[in-house]
Amino acid sequence: MSRQQTALITGANKGIGLAVARQLGALGYTVWLGCRDHQRGQAAAADLSGEGLDAHALVLDVTDAHSVQAASARFQQEAGALDVLVNNAGISLGSPVQASQESLDDMRTMFEVNTLGPMRMTQAFLPCLRQAKGARIVMVSSSLGSIAETNDPAGLFWDVGYAGYSASKSALNMLTVKLAKELLAEGIKVNAVNPGYTATDLNGHDGFRSVEEAARVVVELAQANPLGPTGGFFHDGHATQHRHAW
Repeated sequence: MSRQQTALITGANKGIGLAVARQLGALGYTVWLGCRDHQRGQAAAADLSGEGLDAHALVLDVTDAHSVQAASARFQQEAGALDVLVNNAGISLGSPVQASQESLDDMRTMFEVNTLGPMRMTQAFLPCLRQAKGARIVMVSSSLGSIAETNDPAGLFWDVGYAGYSASKSALNMLTVKLAKELLAEGIKVNAVNPGYTATDLNGHDGFRSVEEAARVVVELAQANPLGPTGGFFHDGHATQHRHAW
């Protein structure tokens, strides 16, 4: 009898993360919702369970090594193999001022969550990912992290600020490539995705895309087959078609 596939999504008690968990759960995955707040995580998992999905809350803080290691230990004990890790948790701080005026403390905090958080999770859960056949890691990134787009005078982001946030995503993109090359021989796919400008708490719900639409592109990569892509950055709603410039 085949084993039911498992997925762990960080920042999954709301927004894109919760939508990803719901969509993967509907596809038959056992979904683990990584959340900092125990009560919010339990409430989100209960909602999904009420919809007939196999959902579990896993308390973790991606900025805290002890929290992540404890979560990994619990997961290994209760589930073992991990087929999909979605590093979704992220933050944006400060206003879109010029880079020379941006708070270094805000930048440091964003790097801790947006860049080091996914690496911390990936390192801690690699033993679980290695137990699965053809595991996938999806980094939720942003086109603001694209150096090519940022440096294009005719592009959308030429006049956009948010240097710290953008830099944290650029660094995440680089780590995605490094991990993809390292894990290629083991059959573990690692990709980054821009889900589009989505209405979430991160932007004060100013985005034009719904969380359900954003989640679909993440879920596509989460289901990549053994011959699927790795080391790519996929743009907006075209995960299977357009490999976007870094």
